[in-house]
Amino acid sequence: MIKQRKHSAIALFSGGLDSILAVKWMQKLGYTVYSVFFSTPYLTPDKALKSARANGIELIVRDITDEHLKIVQNPKYGYGKNHNPCIDCRALMFQLAGKMLDELGASFIISGEVLGQRPMSQRFQALMQVSKGSEMKDLIVRPLSQKLLPDSKPILEGWVNKDEMLDLQGRGRTRQMELAQQLGVIEYPSPGGGCLLTDISFTLRLRDLINHGQDNPLQIELLKWGRHFRLSPTLKLIVGRHKNDNFGLDQAAKDLPRLQIRDVPGPLGVLTASDATQEELSLAASILLSYCNKAPDPGAVIYSIDSIESSQIMAHKRSKDSLAQYIISIE
Repeated sequence: MIKQRKHSAIALFSGGLDSILAVKWMQKLGYTVYSVFFSTPYLTPDKALKSARANGIELIVRDITDEHLKIVQNPKYGYGKNHNPCIDCRALMFQLAGKMLDELGASFIISGEVLGQRPMSQRFQALMQVSKGSEMKDLIVRPLSQKLLPDSKPILEGWVNKDEMLDLQGRGRTRQMELAQQLGVIEYPSPGGGCLLTDISFTLRLRDLINHGQDNPLQIELLKWGRHFRLSPTLKLIVGRHKNDNFGLDQAAKDLPRLQIRDVPGPLGVLTASDATQEELSLAASILLSYCNKAPDPGAVIYSIDSIESSQIMAHKRSKDSLAQYIISIE
């Protein structure tokens, strides 16, 4: 029978193998662990929720979009791959977890970070920067590598026995897979980041939003779908790539205006504001027609608001060279 420990922990849970192992290892030692996933439009909880369910882990999901956007715009420690402020991101998550300690009655924070596994955020210096930047330095334990790291308060105070911690390091995963088998973890996702800030096309679009002061949750959600065209400083057109993309774009766009080609199945167009000028509507219609081979040239495009047809726009298709000045997504 496992002896229940007096002190409990909050775990930063990503849904990846390392975070599963950190939680399961501490639970095996008798600690109550509250697993938390911090969500943003570009870091969604789907994978983490699936992973948690598969491994019998209760997961708390908290939206941190407003706080995270501030560090995306101006990270103290710079960016990792593309537009991902890796160190600042981790520091923020530890900081927010620290604010939940009293709420959950927990004493310290754990994560699945492995020393040396990620070149930007899990070098020794980076781990120390994360700890310092979060202002939670004395309350962080990294169970998978803690034997190789400086002692924090939970160890110095005897809440956690350092001898019971592990000494994993480097980018190999052999020991993690062996530990997974030992702990009965049979389902976990393959390695790979789930954060869209590491995707070059997504980050190009996000930078465009930031530059135009439009980085709100709805506009960021729309970045996941279609081709994006900047028509003016205040207006974009998004064109669906295929049937599933059209569906996702339609769901995400809520009550934004739509453009559809009359009488011909084709891409869905969404305008990111409802105050487009007639000139902008004509431009949007011409771009939409250009991505439908079956559409006539000239062709008719239906403009609708709240599913009610507002007008029909006749337009000509544009050449690829002409489209290049407007498109901001990666082809």
